[in-house]
Amino acid sequence: MINMKNMIGTNLNRLRKLHQYTQEEVAEMLSVSRQSVAKWESGESMPDMISCAKLAEIFGVTIDNLVHHSEEDSGLVIPMKGKYFFGAVTVGERGQIVIPKKAREIFHIRPEDQLLILGDEERGLGIVHQRELMKFVGRMGVACSDITEEET
Repeated sequence: MINMKNMIGTNLNRLRKLHQYTQEEVAEMLSVSRQSVAKWESGESMPDMISCAKLAEIFGVTIDNLVHHSEEDSGLVIPMKGKYFFGAVTVGERGQIVIPKKAREIFHIRPEDQLLILGDEERGLGIVHQRELMKFVGRMGVACSDITEEET
């Protein structure tokens, strides 16, 4: 098992290279020395909490993923904040799929909820909860009525 210093260092190194930053550039963004970033990446030391928060913000990931994500365990790079990969599902004979429990919890999906299946031949399928579409349409209605009132 990888220790926490090495995990943060490995994740920091991967994220830095993914975003095509040098150690010097990351150091400047954090107001620390390049040597500090190098030590974090090598596992010689760890960034403090404020630096971890700034690193997470810079790379668009959660602090939890910066500190704990293990590519070896998941086989995936660190997901961007708010982005998820829940694994694969098998389509049943009649087209049914089971939405993973973690996805149902995060997106508050309950039995009997209505989900909309959207498709784009180039981009694939998307699933949207009906309540989210209704919220969007409601906001659009307000926005459209505001425009109509301004034009009159």
